[in-house]
Amino acid sequence: MTPVVGHLTIDSADPGTLAAWWGQALGWQEVWRSPDGAEVAIGSPTGGSTNWLFNRVEDAKTVKNRLHADLRPPDGSDYDTELARLLGLGSVRVDIGQGDAPWAVLADPEGNEFCLLRHTPAEIAAYLTTTD
Repeated sequence: MTPVVGHLTIDSADPGTLAAWWGQALGWQEVWRSPDGAEVAIGSPTGGSTNWLFNRVEDAKTVKNRLHADLRPPDGSDYDTELARLLGLGSVRVDIGQGDAPWAVLADPEGNEFCLLRHTPAEIAAYLTTTD
């Protein structure tokens, strides 16, 4: 047997605010909050993904993340629409040395990098079925 991932933990100066931002970005909801608000978890309303737990830390982020999320535009949308939506929520473009990549590298309000990939899940599935 192997372990099951309970959640992905993200260090944060303000867990409630960052969890709310990511909840809005992902369409997720808060699923748990510690009594003192130092930890806040969000998850998919369908339960189909590993929850993310935002954990209060005192030290500031100083270097590029060693782990980051790669997001895809949802089916029924597209890269340009989703990029505009994420930028409108307050993410910013960042340069981590990616060069002329075909995806966008962005950062959330606390500077945590993430990527927006070009293709929707349906586009990737269609591509994979034609290359088998």
